[in-house]
Amino acid sequence: MVHRREVDDQVMIFGNQGALWGNAMTWFDHSTGSVWSQPLGEAIVGPLSGERLELMAVQVTSWSTWKEDYPDSLALDVPASQGGFEVPTMSVVVEFGTQVGVYPIAVLEELGPANDVVADVPIAVLVDPAVEDRWRVFLAEVNGQSLTFDIVGGTLIDRETQTEWDLATGRATSGPLEGQILDQLPSFTAFERDARTFWPEANYWDGGG
Repeated sequence: MVHRREVDDQVMIFGNQGALWGNAMTWFDHSTGSVWSQPLGEAIVGPLSGERLELMAVQVTSWSTWKEDYPDSLALDVPASQGGFEVPTMSVVVEFGTQVGVYPIAVLEELGPANDVVADVPIAVLVDPAVEDRWRVFLAEVNGQSLTFDIVGGTLIDRETQTEWDLATGRATSGPLEGQILDQLPSFTAFERDARTFWPEANYWDGGG
Protein backbone atom coordinates (compact mmCIF):
# COMPACT_ATOMS: atom_id res chain seq x y z
CA MET A 1 0.00 0.00 0.00
CA VAL A 2 0.99 3.66 -0.44
CA HIS A 3 0.20 6.50 1.96
CA ARG A 4 0.49 10.27 1.56
CA ARG A 5 3.32 11.28 3.91
CA GLU A 6 1.72 14.40 5.24
CA VAL A 7 0.35 15.12 8.73
CA ASP A 8 -1.34 18.46 9.51
CA ASP A 9 0.25 20.01 6.39
CA GLN A 10 3.73 18.82 7.43
CA VAL A 11 5.57 16.56 4.99
CA MET A 12 7.06 13.72 7.00
CA ILE A 13 10.27 11.78 6.38
CA PHE A 14 10.03 8.09 7.32
CA GLY A 15 12.57 5.37 7.97
CA ASN A 16 12.36 1.64 8.63
CA GLN A 17 11.96 1.24 12.39
CA GLY A 18 13.26 -2.32 12.20
CA ALA A 19 10.73 -4.14 14.36
CA LEU A 20 7.63 -6.02 13.26
CA TRP A 21 4.15 -5.34 14.62
CA GLY A 22 1.49 -7.88 13.68
CA ASN A 23 4.19 -9.56 11.57
CA ALA A 24 4.41 -6.44 9.38
CA MET A 25 6.83 -3.56 8.87
CA THR A 26 6.93 -0.51 11.12
CA TRP A 27 8.31 2.95 10.29
CA PHE A 28 9.49 5.87 12.39
CA ASP A 29 9.14 9.52 11.44
CA HIS A 30 12.21 11.74 11.70
CA SER A 31 10.23 14.66 13.16
CA THR A 32 8.85 13.09 16.33
CA GLY A 33 10.23 9.55 16.49
CA SER A 34 6.71 8.12 16.50
CA VAL A 35 6.41 4.52 15.35
CA TRP A 36 3.92 3.75 12.56
CA SER A 37 2.24 0.56 11.39
CA GLN A 38 2.86 0.15 7.67
CA PRO A 39 -0.41 -1.73 6.86
CA LEU A 40 -2.57 0.66 8.89
CA GLY A 41 -0.69 3.87 8.10
CA GLU A 42 -1.25 4.75 11.76
CA ALA A 43 1.12 5.94 14.48
CA ILE A 44 1.00 3.29 17.20
CA VAL A 45 3.64 4.65 19.62
CA GLY A 46 4.92 8.15 20.32
CA PRO A 47 3.71 11.79 20.19
CA LEU A 48 1.62 11.22 17.05
CA SER A 49 -0.03 8.04 18.32
CA GLY A 50 -3.45 7.67 16.70
CA GLU A 51 -2.70 9.84 13.68
CA ARG A 52 -3.53 8.25 10.31
CA LEU A 53 -1.96 8.80 6.89
CA GLU A 54 -4.16 9.15 3.82
CA LEU A 55 -4.33 5.97 1.75
CA MET A 56 -3.71 6.30 -1.98
CA ALA A 57 -4.60 4.10 -4.95
CA VAL A 58 -1.92 1.54 -5.78
CA GLN A 59 -1.52 -1.66 -7.82
CA VAL A 60 0.40 -4.87 -7.16
CA THR A 61 0.75 -6.38 -10.61
CA SER A 62 3.32 -7.56 -13.14
CA TRP A 63 5.47 -5.09 -15.06
CA SER A 64 4.11 -6.40 -18.35
CA THR A 65 0.50 -5.73 -17.31
CA TRP A 66 1.41 -2.31 -15.93
CA LYS A 67 3.16 -1.33 -19.18
CA GLU A 68 0.14 -2.47 -21.18
CA ASP A 69 -2.11 -0.23 -19.11
CA TYR A 70 0.32 2.69 -18.76
CA PRO A 71 2.74 2.47 -21.72
CA ASP A 72 4.54 5.74 -20.93
CA SER A 73 5.63 4.60 -17.46
CA LEU A 74 9.27 4.60 -16.42
CA ALA A 75 10.80 2.43 -13.70
CA LEU A 76 14.11 2.36 -11.84
CA ASP A 77 16.23 -0.37 -13.44
CA VAL A 78 18.28 -2.05 -10.71
CA PRO A 79 19.33 -5.68 -10.15
CA ALA A 80 16.75 -7.51 -8.07
CA SER A 81 15.38 -10.97 -7.52
CA GLN A 82 11.90 -11.85 -8.72
CA GLY A 83 9.14 -10.89 -6.30
CA GLY A 84 7.30 -13.64 -4.46
CA PHE A 85 3.83 -12.10 -4.52
CA GLU A 86 1.27 -14.08 -6.51
CA VAL A 87 -1.70 -11.80 -7.01
CA PRO A 88 -4.31 -14.61 -7.36
CA THR A 89 -3.50 -15.82 -3.81
CA MET A 90 -4.20 -12.40 -2.29
CA SER A 91 -7.25 -10.31 -1.42
CA VAL A 92 -8.17 -6.74 -2.32
CA VAL A 93 -8.68 -4.55 0.75
CA VAL A 94 -10.89 -1.44 0.64
CA GLU A 95 -10.66 0.72 3.77
CA PHE A 96 -12.80 3.79 4.34
CA GLY A 97 -12.31 5.01 7.90
CA THR A 98 -13.45 2.32 10.30
CA GLN A 99 -15.20 0.23 7.64
CA VAL A 100 -13.21 -2.31 5.64
CA GLY A 101 -14.12 -4.77 2.89
CA VAL A 102 -11.90 -7.71 1.91
CA TYR A 103 -12.37 -9.35 -1.51
CA PRO A 104 -10.44 -12.58 -2.31
CA ILE A 105 -9.07 -12.33 -5.84
CA ALA A 106 -9.69 -16.03 -6.47
CA VAL A 107 -13.41 -15.51 -5.73
CA LEU A 108 -13.52 -12.42 -7.95
CA GLU A 109 -11.97 -14.45 -10.77
CA GLU A 110 -14.54 -17.19 -10.35
CA LEU A 111 -17.72 -15.19 -9.74
CA GLY A 112 -17.07 -11.81 -11.32
CA PRO A 113 -17.24 -8.28 -9.89
CA ALA A 114 -18.14 -7.54 -6.29
CA ASN A 115 -20.89 -4.92 -6.26
CA ASP A 116 -20.71 -3.72 -2.69
CA VAL A 117 -21.09 -0.73 -0.37
CA VAL A 118 -18.39 0.30 2.13
CA ALA A 119 -19.06 3.25 4.43
CA ASP A 120 -22.06 4.19 2.27
CA VAL A 121 -19.84 4.31 -0.83
CA PRO A 122 -20.98 2.08 -3.74
CA ILE A 123 -17.98 0.24 -5.18
CA ALA A 124 -17.15 -2.32 -7.84
CA VAL A 125 -14.19 -4.62 -7.22
CA LEU A 126 -13.14 -6.64 -10.25
CA VAL A 127 -10.47 -8.77 -11.86
CA ASP A 128 -9.93 -8.93 -15.61
CA PRO A 129 -10.79 -12.52 -16.61
CA ALA A 130 -8.09 -12.39 -19.31
CA VAL A 131 -5.31 -10.97 -17.09
CA GLU A 132 -5.34 -12.33 -13.54
CA ASP A 133 -3.04 -9.65 -12.14
CA ARG A 134 -5.16 -6.74 -13.43
CA TRP A 135 -7.60 -5.75 -10.69
CA ARG A 136 -9.43 -2.52 -10.01
CA VAL A 137 -11.69 -0.86 -7.45
CA PHE A 138 -14.02 1.73 -8.98
CA LEU A 139 -16.61 4.07 -7.55
CA ALA A 140 -19.81 2.49 -8.85
CA GLU A 141 -21.50 5.80 -9.45
CA VAL A 142 -21.69 8.32 -12.32
CA ASN A 143 -23.41 11.70 -12.01
CA GLY A 144 -25.20 10.54 -8.87
CA GLN A 145 -26.46 7.30 -10.44
CA SER A 146 -25.37 4.07 -8.77
CA LEU A 147 -24.32 1.31 -11.16
CA THR A 148 -24.12 -2.47 -10.87
CA PHE A 149 -21.52 -4.29 -12.95
CA ASP A 150 -21.09 -7.66 -14.64
CA ILE A 151 -18.37 -9.01 -16.90
CA VAL A 152 -19.94 -10.50 -20.00
CA GLY A 153 -17.70 -12.06 -22.63
CA GLY A 154 -14.68 -10.27 -21.17
CA THR A 155 -16.42 -6.86 -21.27
CA LEU A 156 -17.46 -4.82 -18.23
CA ILE A 157 -21.13 -3.79 -18.57
CA ASP A 158 -23.41 -1.98 -16.15
CA ARG A 159 -26.91 -3.38 -15.70
CA GLU A 160 -28.64 -0.03 -15.46
CA THR A 161 -27.66 1.47 -18.83
CA GLN A 162 -25.91 -1.42 -20.64
CA THR A 163 -22.90 0.83 -21.19
CA GLU A 164 -19.62 -0.98 -21.92
CA TRP A 165 -16.58 0.01 -19.87
CA ASP A 166 -12.85 -0.53 -20.27
CA LEU A 167 -11.67 -2.84 -17.47
CA ALA A 168 -8.27 -1.18 -17.14
CA THR A 169 -9.16 2.51 -17.28
CA GLY A 170 -12.81 2.64 -16.20
CA ARG A 171 -13.71 4.62 -19.31
CA ALA A 172 -17.09 4.03 -20.95
CA THR A 173 -16.37 2.91 -24.51
CA SER A 174 -19.92 2.59 -25.88
CA GLY A 175 -23.50 3.09 -24.76
CA PRO A 176 -25.46 5.88 -23.08
CA LEU A 177 -22.58 6.82 -20.74
CA GLU A 178 -19.84 6.74 -23.40
CA GLY A 179 -16.92 9.00 -22.47
CA GLN A 180 -17.59 8.92 -18.73
CA ILE A 181 -14.76 7.65 -16.49
CA LEU A 182 -15.23 5.74 -13.24
CA ASP A 183 -13.17 7.05 -10.32
CA GLN A 184 -10.53 4.59 -9.16
CA LEU A 185 -10.60 4.27 -5.36
CA PRO A 186 -7.76 3.73 -2.87
CA SER A 187 -7.23 0.03 -2.25
CA PHE A 188 -4.43 -2.51 -1.89
CA THR A 189 -3.73 -6.22 -1.77
CA ALA A 190 -2.99 -8.35 1.29
CA PHE A 191 -2.79 -12.01 2.16
CA GLU A 192 -5.89 -13.21 4.01
CA ARG A 193 -3.92 -14.03 7.16
CA ASP A 194 -2.59 -10.48 7.33
CA ALA A 195 -6.00 -8.98 6.55
CA ARG A 196 -7.55 -10.89 9.45
CA THR A 197 -4.74 -9.69 11.75
CA PHE A 198 -5.14 -5.99 11.01
CA TRP A 199 -8.83 -5.79 10.11
CA PRO A 200 -10.56 -8.52 12.18
CA GLU A 201 -13.95 -6.77 11.98
CA ALA A 202 -13.84 -6.40 8.18
CA ASN A 203 -16.58 -7.67 5.92
CA TYR A 204 -15.19 -10.64 3.95
CA TRP A 205 -16.94 -10.87 0.58
CA ASP A 206 -17.96 -14.41 -0.38
CA GLY A 207 -19.55 -13.80 -3.76
CA GLY A 208 -22.83 -12.17 -2.79
CA GLY A 209 -24.00 -9.00 -4.55
